[in-house]
Amino acid sequence: MTREDRQLRTEAMADFRYRLVAELANPYLSAEERRRLLREKARVVHDVPLLGQRRFTESCLRKWLAAYRTHGKTGLAPKDRRDAGQSRSLSPQEAATLVALLEAQPQLTATAALKQLQDRQEITSSCSSSALSRLVRAAGLQRDKRLQAAQQQQNLKFEFFSPLECVQSDGMYALKLPDPKGKLRHVILLAFLDDATRRVLYSSCSFSDSSVSFEAGVRHILAAHGRIGRLYTDNGAAFVSEQTRRILDSLGVVLVHSRPGRPAGRGKIERFFLTVRQQFLAPLDPQGLTGLADLQQRFHTWLEAEYHRSPHRGLNGITPLDAWLAKTHLILPMEAGIDLQQVFLHQTARKVYRDSTVTLEGLLFEVPSTLIGQRIQLRYDPLQPPLRRRLLIHHEGRLVGEARLVDTYANARVKRNELKQDIQVDEHPTEPASVAHQQPTAASLSASRIELHQEQPR
Repeated sequence: MTREDRQLRTEAMADFRYRLVAELANPYLSAEERRRLLREKARVVHDVPLLGQRRFTESCLRKWLAAYRTHGKTGLAPKDRRDAGQSRSLSPQEAATLVALLEAQPQLTATAALKQLQDRQEITSSCSSSALSRLVRAAGLQRDKRLQAAQQQQNLKFEFFSPLECVQSDGMYALKLPDPKGKLRHVILLAFLDDATRRVLYSSCSFSDSSVSFEAGVRHILAAHGRIGRLYTDNGAAFVSEQTRRILDSLGVVLVHSRPGRPAGRGKIERFFLTVRQQFLAPLDPQGLTGLADLQQRFHTWLEAEYHRSPHRGLNGITPLDAWLAKTHLILPMEAGIDLQQVFLHQTARKVYRDSTVTLEGLLFEVPSTLIGQRIQLRYDPLQPPLRRRLLIHHEGRLVGEARLVDTYANARVKRNELKQDIQVDEHPTEPASVAHQQPTAASLSASRIELHQEQPR
C-alpha cells in the first residue's frame, strides 16, 4: 500500500469512528443514557470502510470516546505500526531480494517469485500468503501495476528513425460549423503524422469520417513523398474498410491497429491534437469563419507557418521541418511502374440483369448485352461524384469496356436485338490519367493536398 493509500484509509477510518462516538460525547446525556447507547451500538453490525461488516465491544467504544474527548477527531485516527511495510517473516535482505525480482520480472506473481528464490536458496525463511501480500502492497508492486508500468515503458520505446517508416493517423472532432444545408455539424480533422520527424504529411477537414478520406490521404503521401513502411491507426470505421485493406495489401503497406482500450501507442498524434486545440482552435473565432474551406485554409497556414517551424521537445528542440529535411535521403521512392490512379480505384462485383443493366449506389448503368447473366467487376474512382464517375467493366480478368448511365426515356425506345452484338475489346482502353510522382524534397514544404486526378470529359 502506498503512502497516499494509507492516508486515505486513515482518514476514512477516523470519519467512521467519529460517526460512532460523536453522539456518545453529547454533554447533555446522562450516565444511564450513555450506557444504553453504548450497549445498542455494541449489538449492531457496522459497515467499516475497506474492512466490511464488524462488531465492536463496549470497551472499544469507550476507548474511542476517551480519545475523542482528549484529542478531538485526530485522536480517532488509527496509529501506524512501527514495522508498517516491513515483513516480520523475511529479513530485510530477503525482502529486498524479493522486491528486486518482482521489479525485474513484472509478469511473475509474488508467490511464484518467492518460490523461485527459495529454490535458489536466496530466501530460507517461510512467509504466509497474507504477510507476502502486505509486503507487496507496501512496496506498491501489485502485479497489475507492474504490468501497466512495463507496458508504458514499452510504449515509450515505440520510436522510428527514418521518415515514412511509420505514419500515425487519426481523426479529431474540432469545432462545429454549418454544412452546405445550413445544419450545424462537427468538423472532423483527419491527420497523418510522421513518427520519426513529427511532420504532418497530410490533413483534411470534413463533416464525415470515411475510409475514402483516409485513402485520399494515403494516396497523397505515396504520390507526394514516397513509400510508407507502416500505417498505425485505431479501430475506427474509417480505418477498417475492406477496400482500404485490399488497396494497401496490393501496395505492400502494413496497416497496424492499436489494441482497444490502449491509446498510449498513438501518443504522438494525440499530443499533436492537443497542440492543435491549445494553439490553433483556442484562439480561433468560429463566428469569423466563412465555411469549411476557410477553416482548412487557416489550419494549413498555421501548420506550415507555426507548427512545422517551432522547436519540438520530442525532437530535442529541432523543428519538424528541419528534422524532415535532414532525413529525406532515407525515404524510399515509389516504384516507377505503379499507377496510383489505378491502384486506388474501388472495385465491386455485380451480376448483370436480364435487361443488360447493373446498379451501383442506387444508380442504374448499362453494359453490353452479351454480358447478361455474367458476373462482372466494376472499378471506379470513389472521389468522383456518382453521376460523373467512369465505371470500368472487367470480365474474366480483362477490361472489356465502360458502363453508361442509363437514360430511362431513351432506353425504353431501344430494341434489345440491336444491342446483341459481340463485345468490342479495345486493345488499349482508356484508363483514368495517372499522376506524375514528385521527389520528397520537392513536396516537403507543403502538407496541403495536391491535385490527384484530372477532370474527366462527360
